[in-house]
Amino acid sequence: VQLQASGGGLVQAGGSLRLSCAVSGRAFSSYSMGWFRQAPGKERAFVAAITWGGSRTYYADSVKGRFAVSRDNTKNTAYLQMSGLKPEDTAVYYCAATPRTYSSGNYYYRLRNEYDYWGQGTLVTVSS
Repeated sequence: VQLQASGGGLVQAGGSLRLSCAVSGRAFSSYSMGWFRQAPGKERAFVAAITWGGSRTYYADSVKGRFAVSRDNTKNTAYLQMSGLKPEDTAVYYCAATPRTYSSGNYYYRLRNEYDYWGQGTLVTVSS
């Protein structure tokens, strides 16, 4: 399974960006997808996740209400729509895939170690 993240760039505070994660190699619809980000000098942190069918989504408190995760299983692509961007959202954003499903998804999907496959990351810079 290969993941390719794209859509990053430079945006002013308050602006919007949409990140995409194209997945190839195996049935995309069998994977739940996560987005993480890593700011300079910080650990990689959970941002959002969506289950394989798209019925459930999860968000970090810091992005809830501003970011929206979605997927199009016909295009083998997951998305992260980011609005109301803040300078503290500046980071490299990574998409990740896991074949596992959880009854307690709100806990497990936030864990980096639960994801088997990772994309290369795309840089988002938010200027003040």
